[in-house]
Amino acid sequence: MTSAVKPAALKMIIGGAQVAAADGRTFEVIDPTNGQVMATAPLGGVEDVERAVAAARRAFDDPTGWSRWSATRRGQAMAAFARVVRDHAEELAQLESRNVGKPISSARWEIGAVGNVFEYYAGAANKIVGETIPVSKPGFDFTLREPIGVVGLIVPWNFPLMMASWKLGPALAAGNTCILKPASYTPLTAIRLGELALEAGLPAGVVNVVTGPGGTAGAAIAGHSGVGKVAFTGETATGQEIMRLAANNVKKVSLELGGKSPNIVFADADIEKFARESPYSVFDNTGQDCCARSRIFVERSVHEKVVDLFVKATLNVKVGDPANDATEVGTLISFRQRDRVVGYIGIGREEGARLVCGGSAPTDPALAGGAYLMPAVFDGVTNDMRIAREEIFGPVVGIIPFDTEEEALRLANDTPYGLSGSIWSRDIGKAIRVAKGLQAGVLSVNCNSSVHTEAPFGGYKMSGMGRELGMHAIELYTQVKNVYVDLG
Repeated sequence: MTSAVKPAALKMIIGGAQVAAADGRTFEVIDPTNGQVMATAPLGGVEDVERAVAAARRAFDDPTGWSRWSATRRGQAMAAFARVVRDHAEELAQLESRNVGKPISSARWEIGAVGNVFEYYAGAANKIVGETIPVSKPGFDFTLREPIGVVGLIVPWNFPLMMASWKLGPALAAGNTCILKPASYTPLTAIRLGELALEAGLPAGVVNVVTGPGGTAGAAIAGHSGVGKVAFTGETATGQEIMRLAANNVKKVSLELGGKSPNIVFADADIEKFARESPYSVFDNTGQDCCARSRIFVERSVHEKVVDLFVKATLNVKVGDPANDATEVGTLISFRQRDRVVGYIGIGREEGARLVCGGSAPTDPALAGGAYLMPAVFDGVTNDMRIAREEIFGPVVGIIPFDTEEEALRLANDTPYGLSGSIWSRDIGKAIRVAKGLQAGVLSVNCNSSVHTEAPFGGYKMSGMGRELGMHAIELYTQVKNVYVDLG
């Protein structure tokens, strides 16, 4: 964007209308590739959340509205929503790429995944079922699985639209009405999604989008007595605060939080495949991924070979302008985030780890104005170093040797997190033993694939609670009612 281009003036979506913040305040959305203002958005607060909750409640309570539609009709509406998203796929990808600083190729893939999620839950809507239960008394006992009501969906800035779909999909399929709050860094695609929901025919008030800071708008959603459930993806400390706020009215909570995931490489693995594929398991999205395999544990006998191959592969990763189709790693979300990551690189050096490559801004003058950082690889890392224990959320990986299967498991589990991880071995028995022993919710063998629309996603320990995706996610957005009929 040049300075002559006027930033877009965004509006929230509340009750089917495009609205400003109640007090008229706005905030700036910054393009991470050049530091310039690309848009302004409403600085929503408590009053705006009140308006959104009221609109969502009216839509939910409407006797002819969304929650009263047949499940088949809701599924058909969601299928139409998915089609509209696909019709606007390139527009959404361009917005996402520019707002986040991610490569356009990655953004296009993600928008395709959003379409997949909405299509999956369109098909799931009429497959949300209860059960019949044999009981000891002479009667008929059955359960109903019903929507919760108004749900608050708070999504992060690293995968803004994809995380929104993970929550909106099952919430809508179950018959809930929603308040979506995007991160302040990345409101563009969430607002556009709210517009597209109306275009697709979803009733006013079913999908509301409130923009504003987590400390005000997000906290108001989490603590509001009219919100029956809150779903959050983001950092662990914020998730803890949401749990405290949600306790006010004992609302349901699901959390997808931080990670410090292991990539365990045994000597019998296909090391060339590991080295070829694994840089993207930590440097994709510039390392801003809770699933990033940021700790590589390598059996000592192949340690030097793995380091050599991994570093060579890392040096071939294409860092550049997100708008370029050839780019594989774009910018960090902000200059502030880059400074944070650079600070961790300094900490790693101070702790005695050896920086093998990367860790500085690119030398290309064309990239000088953006929040770029070359992927960094540390060797000589021990599991007690801060760079091995704390989530850096940037393109930084540490390599740690081990001697035995038991030691690999002990080191990998020695973390407060437990989200994802990979195991590399040609011995399938060993791979399954290690998978069973790892304290993490999403694991891969001989690859780094964490996410499947049809399968549950979520973490152990401080990586969160609840499971998104697949039919497991329906449990997060429904409640079970038991009914007994006396036949005596």
